[in-house]
Amino acid sequence: MIGSIKRYAIVGLVLLALMAATVYLLYAWPWQHRETPLVKKPSVQIAPDNADIKYYGRWDTTNSREYVSYWGGAYFKTAFSGQHVELRLGEASDVYVSIDREPDVLYHGIRGLLNLTPVALQGGDHSLRVTIASEWSSMHFQGLLLDGGASALAPQVSSDIIEFIGDSITAGYSDSMKDLSTYAWLTAEQLGAEHTEIATSGICLSSTAPSCAGMDTQYFKLQTLQYPDSPMWDTSRYTPAALVINLGTNDYNHGQSAQVFELTYQAFLRRLRQHYPDTPIYALRTFAGYMAAPTRSAVYALNASGDHNVFYVDTTGWLTPGPPDFSDALHPSDIGQRKVAAQLVPILRYRHKGEV
Repeated sequence: MIGSIKRYAIVGLVLLALMAATVYLLYAWPWQHRETPLVKKPSVQIAPDNADIKYYGRWDTTNSREYVSYWGGAYFKTAFSGQHVELRLGEASDVYVSIDREPDVLYHGIRGLLNLTPVALQGGDHSLRVTIASEWSSMHFQGLLLDGGASALAPQVSSDIIEFIGDSITAGYSDSMKDLSTYAWLTAEQLGAEHTEIATSGICLSSTAPSCAGMDTQYFKLQTLQYPDSPMWDTSRYTPAALVINLGTNDYNHGQSAQVFELTYQAFLRRLRQHYPDTPIYALRTFAGYMAAPTRSAVYALNASGDHNVFYVDTTGWLTPGPPDFSDALHPSDIGQRKVAAQLVPILRYRHKGEV
């Protein structure tokens, strides 16, 4: 009898101990070990007009909340602190993005907010470049979103800008990364210069060529041929360190006469000179040789008139017709574009003694 009482007493004590422990865990422990609630800092909005964002190409900056460019290969550069960055676009766009100079990544049809860092970056500062992927897209840039406490920083940029003027060949019509695969992009990148590509498929030099728009008028507009009511471009926004022209293929295919082509080329060069008095201008022989003679004659005419800062670049032998240098009868392949860049880089470097 006494043993049973003892057993009941022990069980009772155990139950009381369990009850006490339960009460402690439910009430006393949370009170004694309560955590400070996490305070989520608001994310930092970086507007398009932030001084630490640098733009290259033709950008409409009339709206401080949305900067717009319509030309393939136009881009902006910035740097930022923190481990995350998001990109906000107002319209669907195809863009290439490079963070910390890593290979460009294509984002297709992006609109709204795009997280560029689903995997957090390492701590420290980072660089960012966002580029319009091709002539068939545009960028309606509405800003960046950074981590709370992070900020935009001044990017590393070159003071030199090389501007390339051309047609589908300069726009990378048949190339794997479009504008980013072209001799224009590759040449400037190898020279460490910033760059713009004022290039549109199907365009002629001469606006008088049959059934063909002309770069002699389109060059001076803010937008591309897709916008017939485009305002004029303010050429004082930047001064190129060099101008490289590759036009004539479409003039030939549209039946423009060599004589009219030459006169148009002369007028175009003189108009460029009015806007850029000290900029070297390079007129390339088209890679297939179309309109080579009138191109050369136009340059020599300006040289004879006293302008010795215009150069004819003879591209004979740079490319071999057919594969692998060409993807079709007219357009250089990726391989061909790289070959052109390899030839053009030392020409520009020599003329400027390494300054470009």
